[in-house]
Amino acid sequence: MDNLSDTLKKLKITAVDRTEDSLEGCLDCLLQALAQNKFMRIPCVDAGLISPLVQLLNSKDQEVLLQTGRALGNICYDSHEGRSAVDQAGGAQIVIDHLRSLCSITDPANEKLLTVFCGMLMNYSNENDSLQAQLINMGVIPTLVKLLGIHCQNAALTEMCLVAFGNLAELESSKEQFASTNIAEELVKLFKKQIEHDKREMIFEVLAPLAENDAIKLQLVEAGLVECLLEIVQEKVDSEKEDDIAELKTASDLMVLLLLGDESMQKLFEGGKGNVFQRVLSWIPSNNHQLQLAGALAIANFARNDGNCIHMVDNGIVEKLMDLLDRHVEDGNVTVQHAALSALRNLAIPVVNKAKMLSAGVTEAVLKFLKSEMPPVQFKLLGTLRMLIDAQAEAAEQLGKNVKLVERLVEWCEAKDHAGVMGESNRLLSALIRHSKSKDVIKTIVQSGGIKHLVTMATSEHVIMQNEALVALALIAALELGTAEKDLESAKLVQILHRLLADERSAPEIKYNSMVLICALMGSESLHKEVQDLAFLDVVSKLRSHENKSVAQQASLTEQRLTVES
Repeated sequence: MDNLSDTLKKLKITAVDRTEDSLEGCLDCLLQALAQNKFMRIPCVDAGLISPLVQLLNSKDQEVLLQTGRALGNICYDSHEGRSAVDQAGGAQIVIDHLRSLCSITDPANEKLLTVFCGMLMNYSNENDSLQAQLINMGVIPTLVKLLGIHCQNAALTEMCLVAFGNLAELESSKEQFASTNIAEELVKLFKKQIEHDKREMIFEVLAPLAENDAIKLQLVEAGLVECLLEIVQEKVDSEKEDDIAELKTASDLMVLLLLGDESMQKLFEGGKGNVFQRVLSWIPSNNHQLQLAGALAIANFARNDGNCIHMVDNGIVEKLMDLLDRHVEDGNVTVQHAALSALRNLAIPVVNKAKMLSAGVTEAVLKFLKSEMPPVQFKLLGTLRMLIDAQAEAAEQLGKNVKLVERLVEWCEAKDHAGVMGESNRLLSALIRHSKSKDVIKTIVQSGGIKHLVTMATSEHVIMQNEALVALALIAALELGTAEKDLESAKLVQILHRLLADERSAPEIKYNSMVLICALMGSESLHKEVQDLAFLDVVSKLRSHENKSVAQQASLTEQRLTVES
């Protein structure tokens, strides 16, 4: 190893002292040979050879530039020390400057050099976020996009550009720079020319991270990517080949991703009459699970504003989704169940859709999945039911008297491993009471052991959940206090209300509703005694000067009630 180090030091002196092109070429060929052996990379760095090697990038000899690019690429490959040395010597900026100046020259020798330089930058920055960010700041993205546009006929150079894009596109900081170029147009143009699966897959790997950006989503839609994706789906839907199945999945997944952007989604919806929307509708009754999934997810994405939701419900989408769910009740595909329930939940948000969906039998279709043990399905099932009964008293009462449903909700209220399911269960339990205002519903919830969960919900970190719980508890106290009395006592409701009123961080609406609830609890002898024992008067009297007028007024009323009944 000592002899190697001595040799390398001599080579360094040669590189610094001798500048003839022939010597440069010989030196560089030797360095390239050394660098190809992974055990030689660090000795090259330790010998201080990287700086003189980077200087060779200023040569006017194309062969020297080619060999230097290869050598630096090899030294950077999987070597932190090599990359660091190239970074310190300013090698990346020189290479980018070369790419920029040589970009428009299309002769084969120049394209070979451009390919080597692209490969060198890839090795330099691969899986290194800070070096990739450095290249982005140096303006590599517009340069590579221009390169792709000019040299799209050169397979090797095109491949290098795509791999570089794939690496850079993973960084969030790259998206804005990509969006300012014509990358969407170039990738779609390139995609249309590809027949081979591997080449398409390479482009897909660039498209997926880029399509996470809303501006680029719209650019891809406008460049005609959706038509390409629909064509692939049509071509591959009946194939049993592994590659075709994979490509169908990638194309349909990307289609769904494009619909996540508001502008791109609305452009493709075209008032519900667009070709894309109609094609997506045809996926739902398909026998292909991947298309069923993509179709349901696409509908969920289209259902992100009231206008779209109303149009779709009026045109029979609910029946299609219920048919799809019916096909997946027994041992069904969980992802399809989840997607279809997501779509129904979104469709149920506009007020005018709720009664239509209820009369179409959505509640019954959704309740078939009550036995599901899959948390994602449970979560969407709960959300769908909660949206459906919002301000729908009759539906809320009907569901609230369904003992199997209420018992399942109480069970899920204890699903501590699944916070989303636990939260949605609590919210639906509260919603059943708030929207039905029914004594029978309250009795069902009391008998099923749901009261303690509503009391716990009043301590949630989310103000909206606290408020929903307090309103439901106030209705319980007003309508069925005798039935719920023991459960409210054992759940320590009075102590919790005292804490909420004394806590300065409690939101005004929480303080207001806590006081309303205190007044409602006075009808119970045991709860009344707890209120007296905790000296609520002191806490309430301080709230008379609260900056929120409603809170201050309710404090005065509550104080009067407490004084009269003390």
